[in-house]
Amino acid sequence: MTTIAALQRQSALDPLDNRVLLCHALGVNRIALITQSERVLTDDEMRRYAALVQRRLDGEPIAYIVGQREFFGLPFEVSDAVLIPRPDTELLVELTLDRTPPRGRVLDMGTGSGAIAVSVAHTRPDADVTALDVSADALAVARRNAAANGARVTFLHSDWYAALADAAPFDVIASNPPYIASGDHHLSEGDLRFEPVGALTDHADGLSALRTIIAGAPRHLKPQGWLLMEHGYDQAGAVRALLNAAGYHEVQSWRDLAGIERVSGGRRPPA
Repeated sequence: MTTIAALQRQSALDPLDNRVLLCHALGVNRIALITQSERVLTDDEMRRYAALVQRRLDGEPIAYIVGQREFFGLPFEVSDAVLIPRPDTELLVELTLDRTPPRGRVLDMGTGSGAIAVSVAHTRPDADVTALDVSADALAVARRNAAANGARVTFLHSDWYAALADAAPFDVIASNPPYIASGDHHLSEGDLRFEPVGALTDHADGLSALRTIIAGAPRHLKPQGWLLMEHGYDQAGAVRALLNAAGYHEVQSWRDLAGIERVSGGRRPPA
């Protein structure tokens, strides 16, 4: 007979990972793990837990195993159709919120799980938020996340700007596009092995999606509107150069909590 406390002591997993999987297998919260620590698990519970542990030992990300990840204080459904939202991207949300005027219009390009768009719309219900993605499967996840978090977002199935047509211009365009270069060793390591490759790499030099976004944004930004983009740890200088060459004003980069230049952006010139 195995108790909850015994599984917490004996697990080969990281203690936090083990606690998350135990809660998921047993359908309880972390408080119950403490108050029920001497409860003996049933055979079915042991089988569920063992199967989850094996998936983790095989390298599958915790977020995909339990089907959820917290981002910007909100719960987000995740699946292998979308990237796992990461804390680094919260910087992009904060910068977007800071630059969105009252009743402003925001566009999230390549929304994936909807993490950016839903977080902005949830925090600023006055804002008019649009999100697009080329993946229909990702959009289905994003729509469920918007509904679950009570966020009003317009979703479009679109290859970058294609579906916008004559849509009214936006105050802020934000994007966390594919920016890992083709052949980068990180694509075959850790959690990235399980995430959708098309959301990670542009299958080129890591800057092609960023170039497309920068080139097309002026047609969809209001005068003095902001374009904000997340990028790789070593790409800030290259992205600033692209923005400057395209005529953006106030070009700059912002650092994440680790001190890495994680987001770069600029403003469309005045009319």
